[in-house]
Amino acid sequence: MQTKAVRLYGKDDLRLETFELPQMGEGEILARIVSDSICMSSFKAAEQGAAHKRVPDDVAQNPVIIGHEFCGEIVDVGARWQGQFKKGDRFSIQPALNYKGSLAAPGYSYRYIGGDATYIIIPSEVMEMGCLLPYSGEAFFHGSLSEPMSCIIGAFHAMYHTTNGCYVHQMGIREGGAMAILAGVGPMGLGAIDYAIHGPRRPSFLVVTDIDDARLSRAASIYTVEDAEKNGVKLVYLNTGKGDAVSELRKLVDGKGYDDVFCFAPVRPVVEQADAILGRDGCLNFFAGPLDPNFKAEFNFYNVHYASTHIVGTSGGNTDDMKESLTLMAAGKINPAAMITHIGGLDAVVETTLHLPQIKGGKKLIYTGIELPLTAIADFAEKGKSDPLFAKLAEITARHNQLWSAEAEKALLEHFGI
Repeated sequence: MQTKAVRLYGKDDLRLETFELPQMGEGEILARIVSDSICMSSFKAAEQGAAHKRVPDDVAQNPVIIGHEFCGEIVDVGARWQGQFKKGDRFSIQPALNYKGSLAAPGYSYRYIGGDATYIIIPSEVMEMGCLLPYSGEAFFHGSLSEPMSCIIGAFHAMYHTTNGCYVHQMGIREGGAMAILAGVGPMGLGAIDYAIHGPRRPSFLVVTDIDDARLSRAASIYTVEDAEKNGVKLVYLNTGKGDAVSELRKLVDGKGYDDVFCFAPVRPVVEQADAILGRDGCLNFFAGPLDPNFKAEFNFYNVHYASTHIVGTSGGNTDDMKESLTLMAAGKINPAAMITHIGGLDAVVETTLHLPQIKGGKKLIYTGIELPLTAIADFAEKGKSDPLFAKLAEITARHNQLWSAEAEKALLEHFGI
């Protein structure tokens, strides 16, 4: 079968190509990709080429398909897996396989599986590691966003607190505690707000910060103070670009400090601000991955010794985190649509990936079976003046608070006969 896919050949060398897939083996599965959201990790892989830890040394001779946040439908199932999967099943994939200790992952390392493709062959190790995950939700894009949401869920699970008088650590955020999400209105920060309010374990107080009033207002219109209150969370949005941010943040919790602090920007002053607002036994999660391998910030070790403050870093979720993400989305408890600011077709992937840091906004969602320039949701109305498709999408997104939705996805795919 032919597929059309974006393949990596080396540093800054991405190519959209049509080629033949090999015949599916009895331990493999043939699948159709519907959606893939572009991750900064794909930009890093393209920027580094073979120097990237997950990209094979021989990528120039054996190019790999990029994209690891994807969702689709099974087309055919090899004999080995026919008792577990069937044609027509929807799925997502946990790309961090950890197969026999290898770093190899779909979207970085494989010739015939990756999210930026029309059809793929899923190798046996994906199923062997339990990483082909059934998805029962209505919208394919939710399946694509299950991977970034799993990173957020993993970060919440990785938080820990001590137990007085013994050496037992209690894992997870402090239920009913005080939480701060700093630099928290980017795409991943928005997902964290959603999970903090609607997840199974919640703080009683949550402050979300940024230095841009417009971004804070937009976040507040999506995840409202009123909705948070209904879920037992007092929510405050705070601009920390004005005045003494540490003092203002500590005032909100009567000077006691915060149990859980998430830092969503690899910026030294933000990291140090996070440290300064930790309460006794407070846990700081440095979530944002810096590009600089020598990135450093100061940390108060007096408080480490006398106030039991501590730090953790997470760079992804595991398979259980992704299953939780899929379950919560299918049940309608979380909706990470706020992460998405642009949509496009497979033809938009190369330029989008190579220039991702320069394209403002959140997640760029790709529908692999169509050709469509990368387009911001904010531009739908203007484009709709001359394009009936965008006129319809503008009307739908306006009814959904300018968010992408299952209704919008359905209209888009029907327009292209998918």
